Amino acid sequence: RASLTLTDAAGSTPASRTAAVNSVMEHLRDAGVVSGWRDELYPVTPSFHDPPLFLMERAATPFLGIQQYGVHVNGLVAEEKGEDNCNELKMWMARRAVTKEKYPGMLDQLVAGGQPHDISPMDNVVKECDEEAGIPESLAREAIPVGAISYETLDEIDIPDEGGSLSLVSRSVLFNYDLYLPQEFVPTAKDGEVEDFFVWSLDEVAESMKEGYHDPIKPNCYLCIIDFLVRVGYITPEMPGYLDVIRELRNGSCR
Repeated sequence: RASLTLTDAAGSTPASRTAAVNSVMEHLRDAGVVSGWRDELYPVTPSFHDPPLFLMERAATPFLGIQQYGVHVNGLVAEEKGEDNCNELKMWMARRAVTKEKYPGMLDQLVAGGQPHDISPMDNVVKECDEEAGIPESLAREAIPVGAISYETLDEIDIPDEGGSLSLVSRSVLFNYDLYLPQEFVPTAKDGEVEDFFVWSLDEVAESMKEGYHDPIKPNCYLCIIDFLVRVGYITPEMPGYLDVIRELRNGSCR
């Protein structure tokens, strides 16, 4: 397994390491290798609750295979159905703005975001709920933490002026939350990153999981949504491949 060791020139403190590594990544950004720069620092740490060894620009983390963390929120609403007024559970979905650097125009969960170094997951949920869907803090803090999924992906990028490509490993843990919203609540995009919101029945959500579905969802959202469908019993042990699904929901490092 390959490893990267910082020299003594990087110093021995988190601040000095941060400055040294990010100076290299800024050079790669200026050379067109690192794209989608966000000016958002992620912690580089052995596990989630350990203090960071240094901080690193979010867009550059796959270049070192750094474990990333994020929060994903299932926006749920129970709507009355039929004469007996039984509630039918539905899920809010979002469509990403076509101006997004990654996955423009694709479907997305109601709220999702990366986990910066200086904020707790719940406070991050509150922040993202406000920015992405106009959900007030009083509602956002009702989000229920329901677990986490993990995954790894291998992506190829072209190297400008070199004529070659580079394989990047993205390693992620996503903390999942269920947020039950009032029937009368309608999300509103505040940060310009969402084009539209709409509600799907669970049957429609499940239909969108099929291979070749005409309107694809941002890839990592599939795992969070499938995890939800398992937890509410929509996906059951009687279905072929059930245990394979359970295993693959956490097939990456989860530390």
